[in-house]
Amino acid sequence: MTTVAPTGSSRDLPHPLPEEIRLEGVLHALSDPLRMQVVRELAADGDELSCSHFELPVTKSTTTHHFRVLRESGVIRQVYRGTAKMNGLRRDDLDALFPGLLDSVLAAAAGQADRLAGG
Repeated sequence: MTTVAPTGSSRDLPHPLPEEIRLEGVLHALSDPLRMQVVRELAADGDELSCSHFELPVTKSTTTHHFRVLRESGVIRQVYRGTAKMNGLRRDDLDALFPGLLDSVLAAAAGQADRLAGG
């Protein structure tokens, strides 16, 4: 995997270049309800959020796994800011590669959440 490294620091995390992002990897990452929850929160916020912002009902190691799947598939970008690991949605890359996919998936997820909540 080719990586994008913002500063060359040992704390940089590997990310796929846009041309390395594959539809099947993105769909796999979005297929898990907890990862979809993370993506929905990032999309709603529109900015970077720290890992500690997310209240997922799983262990810290499982949370780390979910973030790694999202990062390695190209759905999110993770960077360290001080001691916090910040997460941002790679909306521009995803929209350029798969026009309309992210908006469609987010709309479907919101509709499903409403339906399951009885609304």
